[in-house]
Amino acid sequence: MIIFVSEPQKRLWSRGDDVTLANPLGPPVRGWGQVEEHLEQAASTAREGEPLRYESISEYSTGDLGYNLELEWTRAKFGGAEEMTPVSLRATTIFRREEGEWKIVHRHADPITTTQPAESVIQQ
Repeated sequence: MIIFVSEPQKRLWSRGDDVTLANPLGPPVRGWGQVEEHLEQAASTAREGEPLRYESISEYSTGDLGYNLELEWTRAKFGGAEEMTPVSLRATTIFRREEGEWKIVHRHADPITTTQPAESVIQQ
C-alpha cells in the first residue's frame, strides 16, 4: 500500500512530467514534484502501518508497459490514535520500462473494495 512511503519506495516511481497519482486522500496530480509531495502528505497521516494481504485481480505487460489491478488490505495508526485501523483499497498501477527498469507512471487507489449502491456516487 502506497500510504506508507519510504525513500526506497519513491525510487520505484518515474520522474517524468507525465507521472500521475490519484490517491484516496486527494485529487489527481501530475508530474514528479506534485506526486512526491502527495506521497509524503499521505504517508504523514499514518504510522506503524503494516500490509496484511494483497489480492491480484488482473495484470498484464508488454515489452515496455504493464499494469496490475489489486485489492490491498493493510492497517495503521492514524492521527493520534493508538489503535490500528484497517484499510482496504482497490488499486491500479501502471508501469513503464525506463532505462531497463520498471517504474511506476500512474497509480490510482480508492476505498471501493465491495459493491456500492448507485447513490454512493451521486453528488448532493
